[in-house]
Amino acid sequence: MSDSKTPLLDDLEKGPWPSFVSDLKQLSKKEPVVSQLLGQMEQSYKDRWNYWQGTVINLKGYGGGVIARYSELQSKFPDIAEFHTIRVIPPPGWVYSTKTLRELCDISEKYSAGILQLHGMTGDALLLGSNTEKTHEAGEELMEKGWDIGGSGGALRTLACCVGMARCEMSCYDTMKTLKHLTDTFISQLHRPEFPYKFKFKLSGCANDCAASVQRSDMPIIGTWRGPMRIDQAEVGKFVDAHGADFVVENVISRYPTASVYYRGLCALSIKSAKQYLGAVENLEAGHPAARLGPDKALRMARTYNTFICSILANSARWTLENGYRTGEFIDRVGLGTFLQGVGIEPDPQMVIHPRANSYIKFEELAPGKMAGEPKKTPSVMDKEIETREAAV
Repeated sequence: MSDSKTPLLDDLEKGPWPSFVSDLKQLSKKEPVVSQLLGQMEQSYKDRWNYWQGTVINLKGYGGGVIARYSELQSKFPDIAEFHTIRVIPPPGWVYSTKTLRELCDISEKYSAGILQLHGMTGDALLLGSNTEKTHEAGEELMEKGWDIGGSGGALRTLACCVGMARCEMSCYDTMKTLKHLTDTFISQLHRPEFPYKFKFKLSGCANDCAASVQRSDMPIIGTWRGPMRIDQAEVGKFVDAHGADFVVENVISRYPTASVYYRGLCALSIKSAKQYLGAVENLEAGHPAARLGPDKALRMARTYNTFICSILANSARWTLENGYRTGEFIDRVGLGTFLQGVGIEPDPQMVIHPRANSYIKFEELAPGKMAGEPKKTPSVMDKEIETREAAV
């Protein structure tokens, strides 16, 4: 039988991939506090229970940005009784110089357990393992060196973007410049929580959405281009020679939406209709450099939303933020009609993306009456119901 004190964590060191357990064990030789961290993690895995209590610590001039962690096993692991996390706003696109990385490492080793997480789910650089006193000292030194504290709680969270035009040929706008502008504009909302719930911006330069803006933000900003793509027929010929015609058809042509592109002859691609073509990126990557983005690149808001998005965002805080929902998720849950009724906005035909595909429509006012003794009441907007004619009157 093994004499290891962390048999469950040891399993995470097996296999071909790097292991955070191996890294922490190596760090524990320099930072003894990490040994106790591993001990509590092993206990959590064994008991299937999280032994951390969480709250927020406010640095001077800030309303958030530090996630306080208190161990419930302080008697067994006293060195991690306080093991706080400091959120630091990273450079746009997570582009660091070696100097800035050394600064973060030095501050992390000086005030915390020397553990850096690059990056958290929100996009912050995280310094893990400081106690309350050293957390305030670390915050002061970070600010002296030009760093800023990220958002937490019911605030605008730290903005994140892909690397954009700094490296990627598919980027349709300067994501890093846009992120810097938005951060500077809304920095007060980021530092001082004033919302009932968090709000996130994420920026992606193209439809590949490397910043996961659709899945992980309330306001995704994605670049696109107008018109058809550009085709270099000479490169098409080289591409066909290198990969074969079958590869071109199965991996390039088949990925174009609306069947707008076809393979002509032995070495040419053609677009059937510029109006039919929809900007997609996956196919361009498969056929690069023979196919490239169109020259007219920018940001665009969908026609479905551009005429009323400001009204929705201004009036929806009561229904979305207070109930902890993303705006889009909330609309999907309750239905657009119920949502508009709740926020007091009149329906508009421009809000309809396409005619309904389901011919069966449920009219609540024509439904059977309530069972005897069941009280009549106005349905809540949360229940995805429409008021009956009697209730509306």
